[in-house]
Amino acid sequence: MALPFTPNLALQPEVIAFLDDDSNTISYIVHDPQSRSCAVIDAVMEIDYAAGRLAFQGADAIIARINKEGWLLEWLIETHIHADHLSAAPYLQKKLGGKIGIGDRVTIVQDTFGKIFNEGTEFQRDGSQFDRLFADGDSYQIGNMTAHVMHTPGHTPACMTHVIGNAAFVGDTLFMPDGGSARADFPGGDARTLYRSVRRVLEMPGEMRLFMCHDYGPNGRDISWETSVADERAHNIHVHDGIDEDSFVAMREARDHTLDMPRLIIPSLQVNMRAGKLPPADDQGDVFLKVPINKL
Repeated sequence: MALPFTPNLALQPEVIAFLDDDSNTISYIVHDPQSRSCAVIDAVMEIDYAAGRLAFQGADAIIARINKEGWLLEWLIETHIHADHLSAAPYLQKKLGGKIGIGDRVTIVQDTFGKIFNEGTEFQRDGSQFDRLFADGDSYQIGNMTAHVMHTPGHTPACMTHVIGNAAFVGDTLFMPDGGSARADFPGGDARTLYRSVRRVLEMPGEMRLFMCHDYGPNGRDISWETSVADERAHNIHVHDGIDEDSFVAMREARDHTLDMPRLIIPSLQVNMRAGKLPPADDQGDVFLKVPINKL
């Protein structure tokens, strides 16, 4: 499938990364060098799952940097509904403003997991918890920068890649070259669809910078999060040039059968499908998360 936009490699946003060690998630501030405007991509809210306690150290570090620089937060972008960490987007929005955006097929994810978690009719499955739902080919502004949105499903139905000048934020569609690709066995995921999405990303110019949502340091190397289209096409262990679709699908499906569910999938999905908000409190003001039995 052709790219829905023409990449502008002359635009070079400032990208600042923040690593959450517990979930191996990388969050980003993307700053327009020609203005005070910025966006935050895939912010993390920490949870001590055993104790049921939330924390915001990573989000507070992002807030501190934005305040230090005197920047204005315009967008809080979720590349997809994450299954391995909780979103801090509402916390950042309350502190700094900005709009929360995600791919428009989040409604498919909400419908799927609304049933799994038995959320009932009070849980809206129309994406209305988010401020903006992006369709393939949509764009938005971060100051003077135009950000383009490309639908890249497979890991989840709602996965989107956000391309801002010479920087593309791929979510879980790709990992670093020695990490390969994301799993495709969650409800709504599909290995064949993932392959096609990856190849779409790799149709961009070789010098396009790619920023990962996760890195696990394969073989003991240091955690890293930036690569390029050229490096992925040459070296990605799952999808380098020359690997055909059927071979990828066979590898991905076999590999996915060996993987455990992510440690935080149960709290993450319940929170993230609500745009980072907690489930409604009961009559006493207490909030609870559900544990579905034999559903995942």
